[in-house]
Amino acid sequence: MVNVLDEIPPSAMRDKWGWFVALGVFLLICGGIALGNLFIATVVSVYYIGMLMLVGGIIHLAHAFQVRGWEHILFWVLSGLLYTIAGILAFANPLLASEALTLFLAIALLIAGTFRVWVGRKLKPERGWIWIVIGGVMTALAGIAIALGWPVNSLWILGLFLAVDLIFQGWTLMAFGFALRQ
Repeated sequence: MVNVLDEIPPSAMRDKWGWFVALGVFLLICGGIALGNLFIATVVSVYYIGMLMLVGGIIHLAHAFQVRGWEHILFWVLSGLLYTIAGILAFANPLLASEALTLFLAIALLIAGTFRVWVGRKLKPERGWIWIVIGGVMTALAGIAIALGWPVNSLWILGLFLAVDLIFQGWTLMAFGFALRQ
C-alpha cells in the first residue's frame, strides 16, 4: 500500500511548515472558544451530526428510488426515513438529541473499554499488555462516569469532547509544523 505522504517530496512539506503551525493555532483558538462555552459547543456538535444524518437520509431515500425493482427496497426506504427523521429531530430539539448522543457515547465507551481490557488480557504473555488493559479500564471508567452524570451532563459533555479534540489537534499540528521547520 502506497502512503500519500511518501509521494510528496520532503522539501514540499518542509516549505509549508508555517501553514501547519497556523492551522494548529487556529484549531487551538477554536478549542478555547468551545471550552469557554461547552453548551454552545454541544449544540453545534448536535447540529453537525443532525446535518450529516439528514443528508445521509436523503441520499438513502434517493437510492431507494433508484433500486425500485430490488426486493430490499423497504430496507432502503426505512433506513432513509429513520436517518432523515433523526436529522430533523436533532435540529428541532438539540437538547433531547444531545441527551441521546451522550447516552450512546457512554455506552460506546463502556463497550470499547471492556473490549480493550479483554484484548489486553489475551495479550498477557506479550510485553506491554498491561498498557492496553489500563487504557481499556480508563475508557470504560469514562463511559461509566458519563453514564452516572446522564442526562444532566448531556448539556456539556459533547462540547467538552469537541473542545478537547480541537485542542489536541491544534497542538499536534503545531508540533508537526515546528518539527518540519527544523
